[in-house]
Amino acid sequence: MRANCWMGIRNMEVRDVPDPRILNQRDAIVKVTSTAICGSDLHLYNGFMPTMVPGDIVGHEFMGEIIEVGRETKAVKVGDRVVVAFPISCGQCAQCKRGLYTACENSNPNAWLAEKQWGYPTCGAFGYSHTLGGFAGGQAEYVRVPFADVGTLKIEDSSLPDESVLFLSDIFPTGYMGADMLGLKGGETVAVWGCGPVGQFAMASAQLLGAERVIGIDRFEYRLEMAREKAGAETLNYEHVDVLTALREMTGGRGPDHCIDAVGLEAHSASPMYAYDRAKQMMMLETDRPLALRQAIMACRSGGTIAVLGVYGGFIDKFPMGTIVNRSLTIKSAQAHVQRYMRPLLERIQNREIDPRFVITHEMSLDDAPKGYKIFNDKVDDCEKIVLKPH
Repeated sequence: MRANCWMGIRNMEVRDVPDPRILNQRDAIVKVTSTAICGSDLHLYNGFMPTMVPGDIVGHEFMGEIIEVGRETKAVKVGDRVVVAFPISCGQCAQCKRGLYTACENSNPNAWLAEKQWGYPTCGAFGYSHTLGGFAGGQAEYVRVPFADVGTLKIEDSSLPDESVLFLSDIFPTGYMGADMLGLKGGETVAVWGCGPVGQFAMASAQLLGAERVIGIDRFEYRLEMAREKAGAETLNYEHVDVLTALREMTGGRGPDHCIDAVGLEAHSASPMYAYDRAKQMMMLETDRPLALRQAIMACRSGGTIAVLGVYGGFIDKFPMGTIVNRSLTIKSAQAHVQRYMRPLLERIQNREIDPRFVITHEMSLDDAPKGYKIFNDKVDDCEKIVLKPH
């Protein structure tokens, strides 16, 4: 089969690789009909996530048709059309039973690597380093899906195209989870750092959950325009204004009620702190650039909540812990517990409360994946979201 493989920093190749096969009787094999390039895939592309090996198949947002199942797979069968959640979760451990699917205790065969890096093991994930299990990813013609009964959502409504439901695999639940973490009661102002696909869904979800105002912060005009036109947000370009000052002015001096970091470890800033963080990274004194996170913490009104959706891999510097303690701030974060949100969000799509297709700007064949990574990474051609078609 054909698959998009990581061959080194900023080096992707579509290669012929062996077809997947059933390894455990709870597995399924999925013929991929649609897959996507995620913003967090760029952390692999740019070399920020350790334990990648040349030849690793990448991609964690995908869906398709089940063509084979193990004997113990009961909830889905051959011929079913399914969306696959990016976390690989057993559904039976204590964490899965709590709905904390990305903290699964049984699905990561390299749990010791995650434990060494983060203190405790995490779930496995498709196409996202050997720290998360070394599983082959979804930017391929076929994928083995472990624990298929837990990690797939059957799409029975044939009127829904792939593009309407594909993002239930990751970015729609991730953005929605950020808004859900805020505990919105109605009438709040929510500021979102990052108007990439996750940020767009976080803004749209905050409005679905009752926010009165949503403010999107970015530097690319095409992203800000999408936030205004599709997600109904007010916007700030951080290269043109001082964000903290602007947010105070927009909120009567007290700041947004809640803030969402939808940027993560590769944050950019027009401030001198960007040069500081880049220098610390080059000297291996810091792994991640927490520019958006610092700003979200400083901007949030006293007593508010900051939801962290952006991927962070290691250690950050100059974390403003004093303002968190002294201003009664709450920070919530997680890799998205996708399985918890897939079915409720499918119902919202079916009820026409939201059409996730609004983030798609490019559709390409699987063979064009390396070109897609470069376009997405370089922020050219107004690229917001790329869907790949393997067949």
